[in-house]
Amino acid sequence: MELAKQLLSLAKKRVHPTVLGTKPLSCNGHSAVLFENRILVLKKGSKSDDQIWFLEVDTEYVRQQRKKLGTEVVAWSKGVIGNAEKPIVISGPSGVGKGTLISMLMKEFPSMFGFSVSHTTRAPRNMEKDGVHYHFTEKSVMEKEIKSGKFLEFASVHGNLYGTSVEAVEVVADAGKRCILDIDVQGARSVRASSLEAIFIFVCPPSMEELEKRLRDRGTETEEQILKRLRNAQAEIEQGKSSNIFDFILYNDNLEECYDRLKKLLGLDGFVATSPKSAPREINLPTDHSVSKIDDKIIISCISSGLDKESKNSIMLDVSSLKGGAPGRTRGLDFQVIGSMDQLS
Repeated sequence: MELAKQLLSLAKKRVHPTVLGTKPLSCNGHSAVLFENRILVLKKGSKSDDQIWFLEVDTEYVRQQRKKLGTEVVAWSKGVIGNAEKPIVISGPSGVGKGTLISMLMKEFPSMFGFSVSHTTRAPRNMEKDGVHYHFTEKSVMEKEIKSGKFLEFASVHGNLYGTSVEAVEVVADAGKRCILDIDVQGARSVRASSLEAIFIFVCPPSMEELEKRLRDRGTETEEQILKRLRNAQAEIEQGKSSNIFDFILYNDNLEECYDRLKKLLGLDGFVATSPKSAPREINLPTDHSVSKIDDKIIISCISSGLDKESKNSIMLDVSSLKGGAPGRTRGLDFQVIGSMDQLS
């Protein structure tokens, strides 16, 4: 009721709000229903992964952007059946071995984990492909998207912007994988302050002496670069240990033992990596349907025409456990196919 009043007020004032989030593609028609602080929109005749959308009118994200931009705001978010596993943010100083740990994880569980593709405003180098190595973009475009809250973290390096977008993390989750973010402490701090629910892990060397030995043994940096990395490492370790960013601290004194501890933290000890994953559930809506609402259940009444007769059935969409939202996905939806309205009682 409150949402309806807000929309009516905007209409009377003839206010055209700023529209944020990823907008749905056009379609041949749609059904819509109001509830809480958003509108559920079901696109007619669209593919199964493009049917459910939410137009947020008064969610936390919308309120934040309204205050920041000083104007009325609404935001789109794609609705997804089920939940995604929490992404994993891994940080640690250069030379600590976090890259090796991540490679070991990806090798043992190739179908379970994935990396988000970062954005950058620098030009592509030889053999670099857009969307594979980086999402290459214009600085003005990335600055606008940062301002509208579409980036989890970003940094300026030598005049170019680098960052992790919400969409890049969501794409990994859409593929049924768990996203790994390998970022520095400052980036982890930004992600922690965002709406993303993640597991934060800091990888620490057993000592500064051991870290220096590992950096020198690599033989890839000059003396000046090594000293700079050590200074940065000292500051990162102090922040990693003293801040409230990280959920866990792993000491990489022995690589295999540290990897075993990492797997244990992620609930992977004893896990059979070759176990098949169940296919994600999808709703296939016919073009001809209507929508109604009962408490926190959305009832989608469908009519399918067969050769002999017309058959009717309904889908009960549970919206009681929604998570996330703009500028990413709205997850936590569940559904049940029911034969008639009598099954709701």
